[in-house]
Amino acid sequence: MSAAGDRPKRPLSAYMLWLNETRESIKKENPGSKVTDIAKRGGELWRGLKDKTEWEQKAIKMKEEYNRLVKEYEANGGTDSGAPKKRKKMPVKPVKKIKKKESSEEDEEDESE
Repeated sequence: MSAAGDRPKRPLSAYMLWLNETRESIKKENPGSKVTDIAKRGGELWRGLKDKTEWEQKAIKMKEEYNRLVKEYEANGGTDSGAPKKRKKMPVKPVKKIKKKESSEEDEEDESE
């Protein structure tokens, strides 16, 4: 942990671990590609990858270390106050209808009809 009171960061998934290590080679194979194109190509390569065991094992180890750090953090008085909070939906306020003030001319026209 970097500083007291900082909740441990969530671990990366197997895919993200793999992508972080593979990103540079994808860039070299596709020079001038946008970040989004590289991410798409990474997704295609990941789906086509036959053996993901290495990355899944690394992700499991990181998850276990994360869980250990969270327990340690909570045992030392840490709380979830650093965790992202879900946004509350704002109550919908009823729209106030603005009444038109009718001029005396309009009143006279309405009465004559």
